[in-house]
Amino acid sequence: MTDQSARAEDEAAPPPAAAAPDPAPSTALEREHADMKDRLLRTLAEMENLRKRTEREVSDARLYGVASFGRDVLGVADNMRRALEAVAPELRASAEAGIKALIDGVELTERELLKALEKNGVRQFTPQGEKFDPNLHQAMFEVPDASVPAGSVVQVVQPGYMIGERVLRPALVGVSKGGPKPAPPSATNDNAKAAAKNS
Repeated sequence: MTDQSARAEDEAAPPPAAAAPDPAPSTALEREHADMKDRLLRTLAEMENLRKRTEREVSDARLYGVASFGRDVLGVADNMRRALEAVAPELRASAEAGIKALIDGVELTERELLKALEKNGVRQFTPQGEKFDPNLHQAMFEVPDASVPAGSVVQVVQPGYMIGERVLRPALVGVSKGGPKPAPPSATNDNAKAAAKNS
């Protein structure tokens, strides 16, 4: 056999088994690809959650950052209200011009203070006539009054303040005692209404 014929036979022979694709490496590559894709998706989800949490924290910091300052200023607002309530209406009517101007100035200052608090998210609430809510009100005393339902706020000793949806300071209230029981909330049952219509 000559060298040329040996070369021709080698070229015509099928490729060795090593040239055939091995299934094991491609499966390993697919697993690595799936693992990398899973890691990427998890990282993207974590980054999105971090972004949302950061936005919420920044928003809360803007809204509730003045809570400590607002709580301190409420004492000033209370004292201004007490000063105005200390002047009897008869005394106010008969007071001379200088005293009336002073009272008007204190009222104006109180309004400006409440407006500044409201501008910064702190709002006043007076729950007169509402049902007592321990999350918003602090009961100071009970008032026996049969004309209003038991558990109603009949007197507000000190108004409450909210900042956003949180209570900055609960309202100090007097609660009725011994009146008629408040009506329970009516449960609406669609099946009962349908049955009543059909009959």
